[in-house]
Amino acid sequence: NNFYYTWGDLDLNEVRQSRPAFTAYAAKDAKIFEPYTECPAKATGNDRFDNRPSVNDWYETVKLNYGIDYCDAGGRSYHYEPVPNTWGKMTDILLYWAGKGVDGFRCDMAEMVPTAFWSYATQILKARYPEIVVIGEVYDPNQYRNYVKAGFDYLYDKVGMYDCLRGVIRGERPAASITHEWQVVDDIRDHMLYFLENHDEQRIASDFFCGNAEKAIPAAALSLFFQKNPFMLYSGQEFGERGMDKEGFSGEDGRTTIFDYWSPETLAHAYQAPGSPAAHQQSVASKALAAQYRQLLRLANEERAIREGDTFDLMYVNPQSEHFDPRCHFAFLRKKGGEAMLVVLNFSAEARELGVCIPGHAFDYMHLPEEEVAVTELWSGGKKKVELKKDGNFPVSIGAYGVRIYKFNVKMDESEFILNEHHKEEFPPAHTAEHLLNQLMHRMFGCERSRNAHIERKKSKMTFVVDHKPSRQEEKEIETEMNRLIELDMPVTYEFVDRDHIPADVKLDRLPEDASETLRLVRIGDYDVCPCIGKHVRSTAQIGKFVLLGTNWDEPSHSLRIRFKIVQ
Repeated sequence: NNFYYTWGDLDLNEVRQSRPAFTAYAAKDAKIFEPYTECPAKATGNDRFDNRPSVNDWYETVKLNYGIDYCDAGGRSYHYEPVPNTWGKMTDILLYWAGKGVDGFRCDMAEMVPTAFWSYATQILKARYPEIVVIGEVYDPNQYRNYVKAGFDYLYDKVGMYDCLRGVIRGERPAASITHEWQVVDDIRDHMLYFLENHDEQRIASDFFCGNAEKAIPAAALSLFFQKNPFMLYSGQEFGERGMDKEGFSGEDGRTTIFDYWSPETLAHAYQAPGSPAAHQQSVASKALAAQYRQLLRLANEERAIREGDTFDLMYVNPQSEHFDPRCHFAFLRKKGGEAMLVVLNFSAEARELGVCIPGHAFDYMHLPEEEVAVTELWSGGKKKVELKKDGNFPVSIGAYGVRIYKFNVKMDESEFILNEHHKEEFPPAHTAEHLLNQLMHRMFGCERSRNAHIERKKSKMTFVVDHKPSRQEEKEIETEMNRLIELDMPVTYEFVDRDHIPADVKLDRLPEDASETLRLVRIGDYDVCPCIGKHVRSTAQIGKFVLLGTNWDEPSHSLRIRFKIVQ
């Protein structure tokens, strides 16, 4: 059946009688300790195969039978044919909650369930819900790849990157040790979930970790910026929650909380209505820390080089010197297309003037030119000119527990770009809406971008060639989806590239014959990218409301003309 049983009965009455504390507490309310006997006793969730679990065993859980005989004379034996009854029931539970709208599952102690079951369950689950995310808690790095093959999208990088970063923050390990942790899982790096806090681990600001949430800002920057893999921000981390309450069974242990429901004070203050008495209790330090996390998350989401770019670890060419200390400094490059970034982190309490060496191999691997570039430091907003040279030092000024993100275009300074002249006076909100509508029509109907568009302030019209006349419902969906996209407030950004470095998803067949060699790509979040030299809003929320005025259909040419206006 679905459980494992042990010899003998589980009789808690014997335990109570041997412990005076039980008797004293039971005297207050006899109903609390009514006689309880389990016959036969079931094995605990943590593999205790006898009827005398200790206070530290998982006595409130039972081990399910996934088809493994743990008491076989020759050791464990596996019985997966026919499919164990438990497999079907647990898969049905996953499907039930996915059907309710749950879009991901975090599987605690996934190693205690065989990979054969996970393969079976995830295949069925993802066949019905392809977008669902499955995250596993696995502590044995030797098993990581087996669980990835079994269908897990992400695995907690606990014994690798988390333990390393904790040691670096506490001054117990050098920052240079980070390199080893990503290298040992480099083949599955996109599946490794970085984190700095969770319910099992102690809070950064607790007395058991480092007592100061600010010290982890460089580690958070590394977790977000170093690779393309995901990062988990744990509830209250951004406010410096200390986890030093004496809650329930676990007591004052720096965690929030393994065993009990609890309300962390920082969250109680942070999520109150502005101006309320509770909101006023949020500390200045908590607000400042939250602002830093907002900036980290914004950069991780908005910067294409961080979201999609290649990584080059610079630590092997930056040993101990007067310019750099690998015990507390870490540096790496990110690059996507024409955008490059140098990220430098300081895990120490001392502000420093550094010189970060960028080797010739990085220039070759990342296709960096040796030239002077205009650099913007994204953390502080500062700007400067820097000469890029193979094996040269990049000057960095960084504060205590600081972060520096130097962004530069590796083609040429923006003022030097030679673009086609563009004299048409445009209404930027409508022009940005044109880009959105082009991409939306492509996604809804599989058609090409419009070849005949007239975009004006009062009203605009665009023509698309589609395979069928849209129904009224489809026309309504166009208007609804356009306004949903606008409300997402996606950033509108620019990238200057030459024709030899055009991204694969960008087509140039609409460009005029005399188009310049340097092109400006306009990106709307992750939704659309298109060559354009016109004026745009800074983010989609500035467009206003999209109103579909009407459509005209030409059957012979399958042309659909859409008339719309932007209301602000």
